[in-house]
Amino acid sequence: MKSDNYYMRLCENLAVAAAEKGNPPVGAIIVKDDEILSEAEEAGKSKNDITCHAEIEAVRIAVKKLKSTDLSECVLFTTHEPCIMCSYTIRFYKIKKVVYRNAVDYLGGISSSMPLLITGDVPPHWSKPPAVVHLLSEKE
Repeated sequence: MKSDNYYMRLCENLAVAAAEKGNPPVGAIIVKDDEILSEAEEAGKSKNDITCHAEIEAVRIAVKKLKSTDLSECVLFTTHEPCIMCSYTIRFYKIKKVVYRNAVDYLGGISSSMPLLITGDVPPHWSKPPAVVHLLSEKE
């Protein structure tokens, strides 16, 4: 089984590719049973579409590949704390675990005043919050 750091290094490579295209440096990967289902880079600026965050792009690919909206056996790795938009998407598709590297300053789904990713204060038909791991860099 590959380590969280292994997948995070892949995410960081995707983030570099995103930045080279003028997008924020964010990369995301979705894994199921130690197999990469999808990988994506931030594309909001290059696609002129605010919903093209790396996490949402990765979800779109995974849902298409699995032909299912149930990602409850999947883990999302991302270079940055998911924003509230991405957090809603993660909760909607029932992703069981989120591993991220960098906290964000505004509208983070964990650290902001609207912690949508981790709150239990949502309607009962929502999925339970995913396990969340803040993976520090290997140097830290």
